[in-house]
Amino acid sequence: MASSLSTCFLCTHSLKSPMLKSPTKLHCLARFRVRVPPKASSSRNNNANTDSVENPSFEPSSPKPRYNSSSPLLRGFSNGWFKFDELGMKIVLIALPAALALAADPIASLIDTAFVGHIGVVELAAVGVSASVFNLVSKAFNVPLLNITTSFVAEEQALISKEEECSPSDENGTFFQQSHHSFCKYQSKKFLPSVSTSLALAATLGIAETVALTLGSGILMNIMGIPADSPMRGPAEQFLTLRAFGAPAIVLALAAQGTFRGFLDTKTPLYAVGVGSFLNAILDPILIFLFGLGVGGAAVATVISEYLIAFILLWKLSGKVLLIPLEFEGRKFFSYLKSGGLLAARTLALFITMTLSTSVAAKQGPIPMAGHQICMQVWLSVSLLTDALALAGQALLASSYSLGNYEQARLVIYRVIQIGLGAGITLSMTLFFGFGAFSSLFSTDSEVLDVARSGILFVAGSQPVNALAFVIDGIYYGVSDFGYAAYSMVLVGLVSSIFLLVAAPVGLPGVWTGLFIFMALRVLAGVWRLSSKNGPWDTIWYKDGAED
Repeated sequence: MASSLSTCFLCTHSLKSPMLKSPTKLHCLARFRVRVPPKASSSRNNNANTDSVENPSFEPSSPKPRYNSSSPLLRGFSNGWFKFDELGMKIVLIALPAALALAADPIASLIDTAFVGHIGVVELAAVGVSASVFNLVSKAFNVPLLNITTSFVAEEQALISKEEECSPSDENGTFFQQSHHSFCKYQSKKFLPSVSTSLALAATLGIAETVALTLGSGILMNIMGIPADSPMRGPAEQFLTLRAFGAPAIVLALAAQGTFRGFLDTKTPLYAVGVGSFLNAILDPILIFLFGLGVGGAAVATVISEYLIAFILLWKLSGKVLLIPLEFEGRKFFSYLKSGGLLAARTLALFITMTLSTSVAAKQGPIPMAGHQICMQVWLSVSLLTDALALAGQALLASSYSLGNYEQARLVIYRVIQIGLGAGITLSMTLFFGFGAFSSLFSTDSEVLDVARSGILFVAGSQPVNALAFVIDGIYYGVSDFGYAAYSMVLVGLVSSIFLLVAAPVGLPGVWTGLFIFMALRVLAGVWRLSSKNGPWDTIWYKDGAED
């Protein structure tokens, strides 16, 4: 005998992710007539949640399989997981547009440098100092927001995609007859609290950066060692002050890029960044030479292109999601602040280590420093590909993990490590045979080129290690393991910085060895974490038959 219940109601469906502390509300404003069978009242919780207080599980807990002494990460590769399949192709297709978008900014910077270099040596040096200050302030706070937005949006999008169908199928005996169109089914825009929260934080952070850089430009120049009577002081302050007005656009664009990455869409950011960079290249000669604005023209051209990028991304995003929040998500806001603080500390630890290596190299003299700079430019530039692989793995892992699909999460981890290692080995071989000829593009000085080519083992040999380090970062972010990512980076940076100081008398070989140790320790810390039974990794490796 089946009992029936007929009613008309207005529902608000709440979803919870294991990593999201606040519920993601999907408002389904619809009128239904419901027929409920006897067993329909017992709901099944399909999404695993590590927070037993906020979202208790209604499923009987199954005994956890006995731990095996070997690493589940290594067993995955030995059990036939090491192959390139449809998932691997999906990762590559997401990563390639992302890599091109990441490369657009350094290319635009090179174009700016080329035009400013034709003004004069003083102006070129001034822009170099100002750009370094701006990038340090910008990346220390903006990059964490980008990574957090990608993970949070991927989690919410995966949950909403699974649950947004307001009417379940009839196979369980439940029948829904809609008397009006369902809001959640036919609406053209979604409401994701992570998106509106990220954009609100981005606007606030961008305005704060503009005020700080504008009012503090003189203090920052003093810190960088540019005295008031230096010929570089005037153009450096002018460039930094004008460039600061583009900070809100940069942060908003990064928040929007993080949202698109969470949607697994890396083509839209590529389109926006490409259009903006093209405009920058056109405006540079017009404003610098035709209007005679000098370094100020370079700054204005860059700011205009940044606002165009932000406008395109927000315009495209407004067609998919509600940009203005329907309600204030306080817990989501503080979740952003907590995770952002951790990643800001991590970014600062990274920058301090890299800056120390540059300082030690600079003390060797202008020729060794010039050779070191060539090595570093190549070393960092080729990392764009593996960095793109990391963000592809991050978004896919966040989606699988938030849904409790741990088998798929394990597959994503195996594939992204596999592809990253393969990319690192390929880059290593390419640079080993081609770095000598490639380095001649940066200088014609034979002494500088000799120094640069002496670092071929560092530049080429470290690429597999670099690739694994970047990919592991994406895996951290995919499960929102921000705490370990921050603390491990601080410790690794401290150890590497001590080595750099001790090895300073050795010269550039000591610097390069210190940087290799820095990357190798990041990989070791990552492998240890991924193989551990702590935090989210206990759930990923030992649920749904991970031990089988």
